Amino acid sequence: MTDTIFSKIIKREIPATIVFEDEEALAFMDIAPVANGHLLLIPKTPYVWMQDAPDELVGSMFIKAKKLMVAMKTSLACDYVQVSVVGKDVPHFHIHLIPRFFNDELHGWRTGSYAENEMQTIAELIKNAIVQ
Repeated sequence: MTDTIFSKIIKREIPATIVFEDEEALAFMDIAPVANGHLLLIPKTPYVWMQDAPDELVGSMFIKAKKLMVAMKTSLACDYVQVSVVGKDVPHFHIHLIPRFFNDELHGWRTGSYAENEMQTIAELIKNAIVQ
């Protein structure tokens, strides 16, 4: 994998405002926040997509995310913390933690609808691909 902005932050080659760090993860302030307090939580071992990471790491990352969420709710007095795993902008699995307020007027994504029987067909495709 080539160097990403996240690997450079991990190696301290570029600055970041770090909020949390342990042997496997790093959390820092997003420089283009959706809301004040927006954090990014990344594993120090790079995986492009969450599904590429070992199960143990994914579980551990979400336990860390939960601890950060509690700290964010306490310190920022937000109503909740939105969690998002996108990974498209930087090819390094990362979790967005965004403090939210019920009246903040940050809107979600565009929604759509299914054609007749399309939902069931797609659900069956996914069910059949689940690895036990």
